[in-house]
Amino acid sequence: MTTVDRPETAPDLGLTDVSPARTVHTFCRYCLAGCGLEVTVADNRVLKIAPDKQNPHTWHDFCAKGRTAGEIVEHPRRILQPMRRVGDGYVEATWEEAIADISSRMKKLIAEDGPDAIATYWGNPAGFSSSNVMFQLAFLDAIKSHSRYFVGSVDQNAMHVVATAMFGSQLFAAVSDIDNCDYFLLFGANPAVSTWGWIETVPAGWRRCLDRQKAGAKLVIVDPVATESARKADEHLRVRPGQDWALLLGLVKVILDEGLEHRGDCDPTSGIATGIEDLRRFVRTADLDDLAARCEIPRADIERIAREFAGARTAMAITRTGVALHEAGTIGEWLGQVLNILTGRMDRPGGRRFEAGYVDSIRLFDMMAKPMTHRSRVQGRDMVAGHHGLDELPGEITTPGKGRVRAMIINAGNPVVSGPNGDQLDEALAQLDLLVVLDLVQRESHRHAHWLLPVPHWLERDDLHALTSQLQDEPYFQLGRRAVDPPPGVREEWRFWTDLTLAMGKPLFGYRGVNTFVKASRKLAKRTGKPGIEFSPHWIDRLLVASGRKVKWKDIVAHPHGHVFGKREFGNLQKALKTPDKKIHAAPPEFFARTRELMTSQRDEAPAGYPFQLGNRRNRHAMNSWLNELPSLHRSGKRNEAVIHPEDAEALGVATGDLVRVYSPTGSIEVPAVVSDEPRRGLVIVDHGWGSRVFDPRGGAEPIAFGANRNKLVDGSKLDPLSQTPALSSSWVAVEKLNP
Repeated sequence: MTTVDRPETAPDLGLTDVSPARTVHTFCRYCLAGCGLEVTVADNRVLKIAPDKQNPHTWHDFCAKGRTAGEIVEHPRRILQPMRRVGDGYVEATWEEAIADISSRMKKLIAEDGPDAIATYWGNPAGFSSSNVMFQLAFLDAIKSHSRYFVGSVDQNAMHVVATAMFGSQLFAAVSDIDNCDYFLLFGANPAVSTWGWIETVPAGWRRCLDRQKAGAKLVIVDPVATESARKADEHLRVRPGQDWALLLGLVKVILDEGLEHRGDCDPTSGIATGIEDLRRFVRTADLDDLAARCEIPRADIERIAREFAGARTAMAITRTGVALHEAGTIGEWLGQVLNILTGRMDRPGGRRFEAGYVDSIRLFDMMAKPMTHRSRVQGRDMVAGHHGLDELPGEITTPGKGRVRAMIINAGNPVVSGPNGDQLDEALAQLDLLVVLDLVQRESHRHAHWLLPVPHWLERDDLHALTSQLQDEPYFQLGRRAVDPPPGVREEWRFWTDLTLAMGKPLFGYRGVNTFVKASRKLAKRTGKPGIEFSPHWIDRLLVASGRKVKWKDIVAHPHGHVFGKREFGNLQKALKTPDKKIHAAPPEFFARTRELMTSQRDEAPAGYPFQLGNRRNRHAMNSWLNELPSLHRSGKRNEAVIHPEDAEALGVATGDLVRVYSPTGSIEVPAVVSDEPRRGLVIVDHGWGSRVFDPRGGAEPIAFGANRNKLVDGSKLDPLSQTPALSSSWVAVEKLNP
């Protein structure tokens, strides 16, 4: 790994716009917060990005990621034309050449090994485009490939598994009614940094939570790390890593054993939740002292917190990523939902509610999404949320046999850094017959690519996130307008997926007749000189808005700052349920079975030679493996570190600034040490998302890299059996000092 700290000349984007300075109002698309932005533009270049304080909903969480977004647009190593590998380097090509070559090679591979020989992986940036993933799935449905992978399998699957089992839809998500909450119980969450976002978005959520705290609400944080949020809490429970499930089960047991569950007639969940008596019988088999020993929270504290939570006028329990990244993540997510249901916190003020949004995405998903069930070829595992686990991918590439993955398209992703066993996946990607990348720059996971295809930054495209409108904490819409035009050689991802599907002669979306319609619309647009006639995501946006019947397209266009079009409502939860009996299923049998396994298992102890657990934390200035290559975002040193408790550091003879080696049976990394009381004893924190090189396919200069890839230390075979999420924060590691 070579680190280069020298200036590079920004690429000539070939733009001729000489218009005077103007202001564009749009929103950021790095995370679900979607902050409203005011972008100043001149000569088709971004001059300044500031929060749009006229936005009525989202601008309050504006951060450095949004402020520096223009630096990515003009990244000196940005890919500006399709680039084809020739020997050890790359040469520029045309889009027509790229589509022809890729389609020809894919058709040959499908003829030899079947459609599952073609795989795709998409990362976070693709998910914040309103059209990218939709058209990627349209391509996969067209060729009938089941080889589908996405970043959600790394941290998000537990939520989908629980939502499907309890609410009947993998897309069901409740949002937080912060402004009326008297008791916050947050597990594995750091909203001071994450802005209360994870499958929901609550603008200024942390500030609003602190306002409630000042008004008398109690804030309890459950986390093995003294995070920025934990330091503001009224009470911080330093749970043992990976044992949130034991604490949650203990809370549920106390509430049911002592009859503290909500029984009032005003409880809207009364009568719509099944399995409560099954839960009551199940928790009687649990030993509260054993649960307390597993999570290392005193029994008296568990009993007290349970009584406080059940007795509070209003309350909510939240489970986040810190719960999901363990072998019991699904059980933790389930028990968090159960805690809210038992105490009447669902669909009530101060608890969790369902926001209907302006598009019924759950209904549309049921109507339009093709049922997707498939068992993986090598490990025989089912799909979760329509995708296979990322940890399975190396074996699917390297194991001979019919259906072996031989070609892959990486869509705005960096799986070598985002998932476990990065070195193993890197070696597997080198064996592919064809690797195609859609991205702005060539990252670590792209170094073996045969084709690098340039795509726009979100500042260069329009987006309407209609299908996620139910994740907002109030009825709200905004059209994300492009601020600048993309370079001439760049194409939006939806067009690539469409063109590739047409070139392969397969029916887009898997429906016959769609290709004919698309081709006819293109001919008509060309003949009339009206590009708007051509089929595009804009058509779909218009149809989605019309299907919701709550707002009109003219309303969306008329509110460039976004618009809150209604009040927060309660009573939508039961209407949104997709279970056959229209009830919440609080006691899925598979969750009972898994919890029994956990209760009867031996307590997780450190293996010989590896005395520390590897922890993680949220970095406000990055989006997983994205943005760590921007020096201006990381004034503190452009790297990640090993954060070690003072007593552990003393035993190791390590001081702040020492270089240490952190290693496990799967790999090792070298990072500087920081001695801090942030982690509990026995936990070493190393931030994820670092260690990805950014290459220079045009000039061949040395790659630029910051930090180290901590996921090299994670064994992908250790995972949650229900969600198939790798235990990224449960690995055991050792630490040794290298030099002062």
